[in-house]
Amino acid sequence: MRDKGITRRALLVGVGAAGGAGAMYAAMGALGLAPGEQRAEFAPPQASDFRLRGASAAKVVVLGAGVAGLTCAYELGKAGYHCTVIEARDRVGGRSLTVRGGDTVSELNGATQTAEFGEGVYFNAGPGRIAQWMVALDYCRELGVPIETFVNNNASAYIYNQGMAAPVRARTARADLYGYIAELLAKATDAGALDRRLTPDDKERLLEFLRRFGDIGPRNTYEGSQRRGFQVYPAVGEGTPLPGPGPLAQVLSSGVGRAVTVDFGFEQAMPMFQPVGGMDAIVRALADAVGDDRLRLGTRVTKITSLADGVEVEVRGPGGAEVVRAAYCIAALPPHLLAKIPGSLPADVRAALATPRPVATGKIGLEYGRRWWELEDRIYGGITETDLDITHIWYPSYGYHGTRGLVVGYYNTEEHAAAYGAMTHRDRLRRALTQGKKIHGEKYRTGVLSSVSVAWERQPHIEGGWVRWPSFTGAFELLQRPAGRVYFAGDWLTHLIAWQAGAMESARRVVTDLHKRALTETT
Repeated sequence: MRDKGITRRALLVGVGAAGGAGAMYAAMGALGLAPGEQRAEFAPPQASDFRLRGASAAKVVVLGAGVAGLTCAYELGKAGYHCTVIEARDRVGGRSLTVRGGDTVSELNGATQTAEFGEGVYFNAGPGRIAQWMVALDYCRELGVPIETFVNNNASAYIYNQGMAAPVRARTARADLYGYIAELLAKATDAGALDRRLTPDDKERLLEFLRRFGDIGPRNTYEGSQRRGFQVYPAVGEGTPLPGPGPLAQVLSSGVGRAVTVDFGFEQAMPMFQPVGGMDAIVRALADAVGDDRLRLGTRVTKITSLADGVEVEVRGPGGAEVVRAAYCIAALPPHLLAKIPGSLPADVRAALATPRPVATGKIGLEYGRRWWELEDRIYGGITETDLDITHIWYPSYGYHGTRGLVVGYYNTEEHAAAYGAMTHRDRLRRALTQGKKIHGEKYRTGVLSSVSVAWERQPHIEGGWVRWPSFTGAFELLQRPAGRVYFAGDWLTHLIAWQAGAMESARRVVTDLHKRALTETT
């Protein structure tokens, strides 16, 4: 059609203007652009997507509308099951929480915050990134959730540890640490310390590598490098390099080694990704696919009873108390809360559920009226690492060159998170700004338009950022199996604890086991 002087887009716009949406949709159908009717049997968009083979109309009650629960309901729904998802909170997603302007965040003590973020500004209070090998990206593709790059490692971000005279750029800390390590190993090699391990050819190859790795000179001495950065970067002139590095003892005592290796782990390696517009885009897409008619929000589970031929779940919601009956139940609640729900679960199962320890975690989102980290510090995304009680500062990987922006002012765990969680939001904010000033100066404490903090151990019906097992045997293994007709699912039942991908992998395992059983029991 383009060869005839008009594009399909232009034609559709004209038809829509003349005849309305109905006419435009009909035209789209004639051109093969309109979505066809949904087929009775689900056909995944790619052969690699998960799929249950065979169909069942059995009823399943899913406890919890977090990532694991929604994934279970979604996958079972594709195979014909009738799922009812019970969620105590008034929203889906569990810990996959994205806060936007107008949202409220309440805590167990009754404290409530209302976000006043500007348009387009959001705060991922829970998960914030996805590694490229994780199944979460497959669900983004399958559900049509657009993704963008999350800057996990930024050479321009800072490293600051207590005892340092001033923060240093990550590139500077990395160059000095690698340079001195290369110097030590090269000199040891030259001195014959490795002769029993290396052939002459191996020594030469190692020395060549070390010279490149540490950017050391021909005498195998590290004296600084352009890798450290510049006070004034080269342009028309040659630039002004940073002053030379401090001695090795100073570099080691600064503790930068912990910070420069943060992305060495397989789950942290760049590039990483995030859904466009907020991490909750995934759970919202899952909830839409499951269907509003199958989601019961604001409904609390009060008892679970596994029968010989089914399950009874007593709940209390807006309409009062009632009993939900189904052939099977998938419990996708936090284990430490599930252990407290009365019912017929065996004693060893209850003990297993109470075994993992919930971990205190916290975050604060700081909205600024200007993106000073880009304008003045030249930081576009990434994370500053510190041994202060704020632990991390995250810079946004979206909205570059915008008028506003949101910085995650702390992301901490364990005792630091518990200490912040015990404070009021006002005191959390004050403390976070005081600590962040040590890295960014006075500008960090000025220009804050609004803020929201989340202490996950104080979130109703969640009470922890994630859990920690004493070992992945015993209780962990027991809960991989159903207790009668009650199955268990969640990131806490995988080796990917605290990741959305863990919840999804657990859900896939559970629905596969349940489906095999259901097909056997109906034949």
